[in-house]
Amino acid sequence: MATEENEAVKAAKETVTEETELGYQVFNAPDEPILDQHDTDRIPRFDVTQEMLDDAGQDPESWLMFGKNYENHRYVPNEVITKDNVDDLTLEYEMEVGANSSMEGSPVVVPGDPPIMYQTNGPSHVKAIDAREGEILWAYTYPAPEDAVLCCDDNNRGVGVWQDKIYLTTLDSGIQCLDRYTGEEIWFETTADYHDGYSATWAPIIHDGVVFTGSAGGEYGVRGFHCAFDAETGEELWRIHTNPEDEWVGDTYKISGGTNWMTPTLDPERGTLYMAVGNPSPDFNGTVRPGPNRNTCSTLAVDTETGEVEWAHQESQHDIWDYDSANQRLLIRDAEIEHRDYEGDVVYNAGKTSWGYTMDADTGELLERSEPLTQQINFRHMVPHVEDERQYVMLPGLLGGVDWQPPTYCKATGLAYHKALNTPHEAAWRDEEHNPPEKFWGGVVDVEPDEEVIPDDYNGHISAICAVDPTTGQVVWRDWIDSDRYLWGGTMSTASGLVFAGTQNGDMIAYDGETGERLWEYDLSDKAIAGDPVSWYDPGTEKQYIAVQVGGSGFVGRGPRGDVLSVFSLDA
Repeated sequence: MATEENEAVKAAKETVTEETELGYQVFNAPDEPILDQHDTDRIPRFDVTQEMLDDAGQDPESWLMFGKNYENHRYVPNEVITKDNVDDLTLEYEMEVGANSSMEGSPVVVPGDPPIMYQTNGPSHVKAIDAREGEILWAYTYPAPEDAVLCCDDNNRGVGVWQDKIYLTTLDSGIQCLDRYTGEEIWFETTADYHDGYSATWAPIIHDGVVFTGSAGGEYGVRGFHCAFDAETGEELWRIHTNPEDEWVGDTYKISGGTNWMTPTLDPERGTLYMAVGNPSPDFNGTVRPGPNRNTCSTLAVDTETGEVEWAHQESQHDIWDYDSANQRLLIRDAEIEHRDYEGDVVYNAGKTSWGYTMDADTGELLERSEPLTQQINFRHMVPHVEDERQYVMLPGLLGGVDWQPPTYCKATGLAYHKALNTPHEAAWRDEEHNPPEKFWGGVVDVEPDEEVIPDDYNGHISAICAVDPTTGQVVWRDWIDSDRYLWGGTMSTASGLVFAGTQNGDMIAYDGETGERLWEYDLSDKAIAGDPVSWYDPGTEKQYIAVQVGGSGFVGRGPRGDVLSVFSLDA
């Protein structure tokens, strides 16, 4: 079905997201959910089992969760596309998804004849697509309320899939369960009151019939939490607050921030979630929240059955630079760190600080901190008050370093690959009252400071794609990328040693993962590629495919909005 004929797609297209004094808000959304179905019998009927999810990282024919596998490696075992033939990779098809909105997500691909892609974008819109033909089989648009406030646009980064269901978060801090064959609603649960500033934008994950989801809204003075739901019924099973009341001063925990607004990593063997936890609230005014502000800007290890916190590693104590730690954790098995005489499982991530952190998966002990991925200038100096004469331009800026952009870990090279930002931002703090739903930043930021106040030793490069060895901390290679936009979206790697990434300039690039040499480039658009590449092999066509969502979004210069899904292929 063409997008212009689909009522759910039209509803999403007619929805408008605008930046207001309160943040981003959605206008002209439908009053009720809209579902439009077409030829849904083409969707193969079988359950996505727990065994399939456990083996997702080894399956060349699927992409069953946001990070490909529970370890969040974004790595495929496919070797159809190699360093020798990647130049033959061609554009199989493009389709307009019909919602001129944020395109930051990772499609999910369920294998079958044909493979079915579940693709999302803002605001809370999802489709089932015949991934072989690029045809919409059903589309669903959730009625996002106009009084919901969003820090950073109307993102929806993907779905979770389990048995005959899919799960997506909604902008009003909810989680929606749909029949994956028909798009029909099965259950919906609210996770928090969006009037207080809570929202939800990430892709949930499911394990053993439990859906794990969390909280966004750290710029509105909310208190971060994570919770688990019965995937069949929607019953809440447990809930924890990321910031412990007894380790915060007075009542500051009530508006402490510390949201975990990106998809966590899960270790089925240990029964542990590794969560990325954001900034304390307010962002820049630390005077109202004395102490280290546990567990903000941290990796938090949580028991999957109880929500009990097992350990935490904090990257920026008493943070006043908005250095929340949003990057997905990579769980790497049997890592060898020779200079520490360590062999075992590690958890690795890069942060807005522009360092990579390698931690013992059992204890959270820091085993290695990497070389800086980008420049660190005026790094973690005291932010001035707005009335001070001192101007403060910092690198990394409030977007990092490395923000949410999903990394990949390539087993073929043993390296992790990041999109990183090298942008100077000017910041100052001020006193603010907490008054939902107004933003509670506790300061002001200029993302385009005057040239005369930018430090002389700034190299002028706005962003880079980097390769890091998690066992040594070495930045193995770096490709500086220049633009007037920010580098958003994720990376993906293959068993043939290739790394794929889109740029803010609209280029899709394949790198030699060992050397950083550009082996293939494709000019997709004048719009930014803010989405994350995914890949699968279709035995019905004997082709390996790569899909990526094209189009930036409104937040801090990510480029003009777009609504294109691009799919490449190469014959086996």
